[in-house]
Amino acid sequence: MKVAWEGVYPAVTTKFTADDQLDLQMFETNIQAQLSAGVDGIILGGTLGEASSLMEDEKDVLVKTTAEICDGKVPVVMNIAEQTTKAAITAAEKAQKNGASGLMMLPPMRYKADDRETVAYYKAVANSTDLPIMVYNNPVDYKIEVTLDMFEELIECDNIQAVKESTRDISNITRMINRFGDRIKILSGVDTLALESLFMGAGGWVAGLVCAFPRETVAIYKLHKAGRYQEALEIYRWFLPLLELDINAKLVQNIKLAEVATGIGTENVRAPRLPLSGDERSHVLNIIENGLKTRPELPDYLNL
Repeated sequence: MKVAWEGVYPAVTTKFTADDQLDLQMFETNIQAQLSAGVDGIILGGTLGEASSLMEDEKDVLVKTTAEICDGKVPVVMNIAEQTTKAAITAAEKAQKNGASGLMMLPPMRYKADDRETVAYYKAVANSTDLPIMVYNNPVDYKIEVTLDMFEELIECDNIQAVKESTRDISNITRMINRFGDRIKILSGVDTLALESLFMGAGGWVAGLVCAFPRETVAIYKLHKAGRYQEALEIYRWFLPLLELDINAKLVQNIKLAEVATGIGTENVRAPRLPLSGDERSHVLNIIENGLKTRPELPDYLNL
């Protein structure tokens, strides 16, 4: 299935049972909520998906299950976050075999590759597959920046098509557009900069709080695209305290707690992560409860 790299792409959480097995029933409940809300794709195995904690067979199950649930309605994108080029190539092969339509790729994990090594890593994987690739550019959390000069080399590979822009530098969107036009599709990767990024020319949003609030997230995108900027802004301003739960070291626990509050998730995380407790938990619950109390009424955004 073709990946347009436009619209809202939830970076979904992985659901676990109380005894630490994949909870495919609740996982499907959440994916169905995303599809009903009008998302444009599903991204698996990112930070929110607790990818570093997943077994290889679990990743296979998640891709196969998501492809079956989506049934061609939207593309399934698998994240690749590997320590070696060899492992990344294998992960790309498995993702395609299991039904993924595209890949999101982080630079090499653990080893801080230099520019030349990072470019070689991406190109080796791109040349090993015909799946389209979105570069995940997040130097804040992963310490390697994919610069514009590096993108100049990467676009020699036709299937390197998009970027998840998470540099936190909003002007980088303009730099990308000025240099590459529409050759690289830009999706905001930071919830608290999403609407700002759309105004600056990004065509999509890789979202986190969408996991708990899919309709509100898609409504913001659709209203902006329809030119109904004030309506989009009003929802976004309501959403911001919740969106800030995504830019936190415990974003997984935060967002899973929000999923519980909206009825489309569980709080179970995989150790060494633990559910929130004490004052930290009370603080997050207060934000979620305030958001639910003031939750806005949405227009018929799917028919704009």
